[in-house]
Parts: sequence; structure tokens; C-alpha cells
Amino acid sequence: MTLAAAHVNTGDTAWLLAATALVLLMTPGLALFYGGMVRTKSVLNMLMMSFVSIALVTVVWLAAGYSLAFGGDAFAGLVGGLGHSGMRGIGPDGVHGTVPTLLFATFQLTFAIVTAALISGAVADRAKFSAWLVFVPVWTLLVYVPVAHWVWGPGGWIVDRLGALDFAGGMPVEIASGASGLALCLVLGPRLGFKKDAMRPHNLPMVILGAGLLWFGWFGFNAGSALGANGLAAAAFLNTLAAGCTGLLGWLFVEQRRDGHPTTLGAASGAVAGLVAITPSCGTVSLLGALVVGLAAGVVCSYAVSWKFRLNYDDSLDVVGVHLVGGVIGTLLIGLFAERAMTGGTEGLFYGGGLVPLGRQLLAVTAVALYAFGVTYGLGRLLDKVMGLRASEDQEHTGLDLTVHAETAYDHGVLGHGAPVSHSVLTGTSAQKVDSQA
Repeated sequence: MTLAAAHVNTGDTAWLLAATALVLLMTPGLALFYGGMVRTKSVLNMLMMSFVSIALVTVVWLAAGYSLAFGGDAFAGLVGGLGHSGMRGIGPDGVHGTVPTLLFATFQLTFAIVTAALISGAVADRAKFSAWLVFVPVWTLLVYVPVAHWVWGPGGWIVDRLGALDFAGGMPVEIASGASGLALCLVLGPRLGFKKDAMRPHNLPMVILGAGLLWFGWFGFNAGSALGANGLAAAAFLNTLAAGCTGLLGWLFVEQRRDGHPTTLGAASGAVAGLVAITPSCGTVSLLGALVVGLAAGVVCSYAVSWKFRLNYDDSLDVVGVHLVGGVIGTLLIGLFAERAMTGGTEGLFYGGGLVPLGRQLLAVTAVALYAFGVTYGLGRLLDKVMGLRASEDQEHTGLDLTVHAETAYDHGVLGHGAPVSHSVLTGTSAQKVDSQA
């Protein structure tokens, strides 16, 4: 046994291996969640945007992302160095804490994957797939990687220098993806028929299944962030369950009171909102705090998803209303509900910590949101100018499944609005022509 291997805790390693698999499962779960929420004509495109993110992010993470996020600080707490590019210098005997470094790097990779995939919900039904293939790796390096370093990297300015708290990714995952989704949907503009046509989810059982897989994977996401099989992991696990439940109930309460009908889409969305909000705080608040965090997110996010109609931005699948708003709620409430028993030091306002912790959380949230929005907006504008970011009007009207992927999710023999599908489209052997009866 090598000296490094002697420092590896097998229990911690076994738990993190399982947690890594759980977090990776979240991206297929997200694909089903989003896929059920779009219309029939773009289901496969929605699934593909999540699945292809697994491959794209993995390549850039191994090439440079991990090193820039978790390598030694290279510049004022803003970014890491390239000493581990290509995973150079990291072998099977390397240890991070009590787990192999390769496992820690893979665990963090799964976070980067699902974060990039989350953004796709904001631009569903209209983003050009070829542009998405370019956007994902560039965005990962320009936005996700620096923010991950700020929050989790050695010397990162948000945690190590400012002293703000984020246990499992409220800032690099939820707020960064939500702010980026807002920027990208502003660049693309609204879908054809936005605020005029009914754009209801086509498959609510698929939405519920996807939400269930997300919830299942979220236990690895949050409890795995303890990086050990210990009491902190157990507390994060229970807080995650509790907040998902109160988020679900809070959303349904609003629907019943406002609309007179609690919906399955509301149940799925409320659970996700609660899970989003507890992500940064699951390792810093008590069970009571987790219940409040989830409830606040379920109630507030249920109203926030309607902002797009008032403010005229087309966030197709409510990435802004759930992930940005939920992430902000969960991160800020740390400043109110943090307990020393969980944090080892910092206490929130309600436990005698004063306003300073809340101020730190607010500064960190603002910085991450503005950075992610600004860089993503600039990247979106650049890609739109260079290669076009939006699918053509004909593609959007016909549906991206058929026009981009030459496939349909459901073989009904007709397309979207009643147009017969030519054999050449289904086989992909010609220029993908569709009889123009739509």
C-alpha cells in the first residue's frame, strides 16, 4: 500500500463514487423533465441538448476546466492555473482530503455537466443545435469554471476571501445557469407565437419522471458535497428531502389559491424549486431552516415564472423563475438561518450573527449573477453574429426534431400541425423536405 493510499478513507470513497453516479443521472433526468415540457415537435432536440452536454463538458473539463477551477490560484482568487491541464500530474494515488483526486475531479465534472444543460431550458424550441455545440464548451470555460473557482477553488475570492457560504452550488450552478439563461433568451428573442399560442407541456408523466430522477440525483449532489460518509452528509441529505417537500407544497398552495387547481406540473416545479434553493444552504442550516428555505422557494418561484409575460422575455421552461430566483433565495437565506453547529463558525442573523453574513451573501450573489449574465450575453451576441444562434423560422415552425435531427419522437405519420411527413425526411436520405401544409 502506498502512502497516499493509506490516507484514502474507503467509506468516504464509496459514498462519493455513488454520489458521482447520482449527479450524472441528473442530466438524463433533466432531459426528461425538459423533454416533457416542450411541444411534441421538439422533444428529441430538447433531449439532445442535455445529452450532448455530457460529452462536450467532459472533454473541456478534462482538458482545462478542472485545472482552472481547482488548480492553485493563479490570479487574485479569480481563476486557477493550468498545472493540471489534461489531468497532468493526477494519478490513481493522488488524494483530495480522504478521497482519490480523480474521483473528486469526476464528481465536480458532473456538476459542470448539469449546469450547462440547465441553460437549454431557457432557449427551448428555437436555438440552433450547431450553435449549442459551440456555446456549451466555451460557456463552461468562460463562466462556470471561474465561478466554481471563486466558490470552491483554493484561494477563491468568494469563500476564502469574502467569507460567503455556498455548500453545494447555489452560485456556480443555480445562479450562474439562471442568469445565463436569461441572457441567452434575450439574445434569441421570443418563440414564434409567444404569448399568443398555447405552448403547454406535451407529456406530463415524462415531466414527473424527470423531476423524480432529479430529486433522486440531488441527494448525491448535496450530500455528496460533504465529500465523506459522515454526519454532515446525513444532515445535507435530510435537508434536501425536507426542502423538496416544502417547495412542492408551497407551489401547490399558490396554485390552489390563485388558480383553483393544483397541477402535476406545479408539483414537479415546486419540488425542483425547493431543491434548487436548498443546494447552497443544505450544509449550513438546520432542519427548520431547510423547511423554511424550501417553502419560500416554492411560493416565490411559483410567482416568478410569470414574470416573463410581464417583462416580455421568453424563458421557455422557466430557468430564470426557478433556478435563478430559487438560487438567490437559498443563498441569501444562509445569511438568516446559518447555524454554527452546521457551519463550524458563521451564524445567520436569526441566530445572533448580525447583518454581516447576509451582506456577504448578497455581494456574492450579485457578483455571480452580473458576471454570468454579462459574459453569456456577450458570448451569445458573438455566436449569433458569427454563425447564427437561432434556428430558421421554417425550422422552428416545423419543429427541430424533424428539420435538425431527421427524427420524430412519436411515429404518428403526421407532423406537428397536421403536415404529412415525406419518406425522405424520416430516412434522412435527402434534403429533409417536408410537405408544406403546416
